[in-house]
Amino acid sequence: MSDDAIQIIARGPRAIAETAAAVLEATPETEALTFSILEEDEDRDVWRIDAFPTLDSEAEAVRAVLAGHPGLRVTTEVLADADWLALALSGLPPVRAGRFFVYGAHDRGLAPASTVNLRIEAGAAFGTGHHGTTVGCLLAFDELLKRRRFPRVLDVGCGTGVLAIAAARTGSTVAVGTDIDRVSVRIANENATLNTADARFVHAFGLNDPRVRLDGPYDLVFANILAPPLVALSQDIKQALKPGGLTILSGLLRTQERRVLAAYTSKGFRLVRRLHRDAWATLVLRRP
Repeated sequence: MSDDAIQIIARGPRAIAETAAAVLEATPETEALTFSILEEDEDRDVWRIDAFPTLDSEAEAVRAVLAGHPGLRVTTEVLADADWLALALSGLPPVRAGRFFVYGAHDRGLAPASTVNLRIEAGAAFGTGHHGTTVGCLLAFDELLKRRRFPRVLDVGCGTGVLAIAAARTGSTVAVGTDIDRVSVRIANENATLNTADARFVHAFGLNDPRVRLDGPYDLVFANILAPPLVALSQDIKQALKPGGLTILSGLLRTQERRVLAAYTSKGFRLVRRLHRDAWATLVLRRP
């Protein structure tokens, strides 16, 4: 790909945008693609897909998928030669999710005294708390905390570390995060220090890594990733959990909910709760 990073933007009605997003998830050439889908204009039913390809082949695949949905208006923008993700997030407002208040350095003066305040800096990692999937995980976790505590927590695909840090700040004595991206792991550890949270993050490619297994089995496993790896990891997540332990799954579109749920119920998991936010779904399941 050229030295210029690009963003591919598609706008259109919700039904068409959700269908296109599901195809992006299911297409092998775009399985690792970073993208989001959100409502841009409720009154006009305008939804927007933002895709950030890193390879020419990935960009071509994105455009091919979007071209197959004529109701979408597709544009491409060249991103500035800067830490574009951190720059974009610097203008986002803080997020409230139950007892949790997630903010960046630019909003440090707005943190209420009555909430669990999490300062999360993105750098080059995803998962600040603004995305519908992360908010869904935090809301589900907040609800679970009303009934019990989770001494040992694992966060699979930790990104900026917000979920493991939230666990550490609410009483978990063990909070471990893992990610396949080294930069994310570094940023997550930096965020743990910022929040004086006893959470540790490791670079690992699976749940069988000794550094991940060291503190298991876990009472709760977060997995806020993509639908295909959620399906592929169903058995590993089961093995990482204590009997009766819970998992909070997100990163999946509503259209993918049935597929992911089927993978886990086939392993004996029972659905405890589902949450929908924008086009995204969050599932809470209990291990048998």
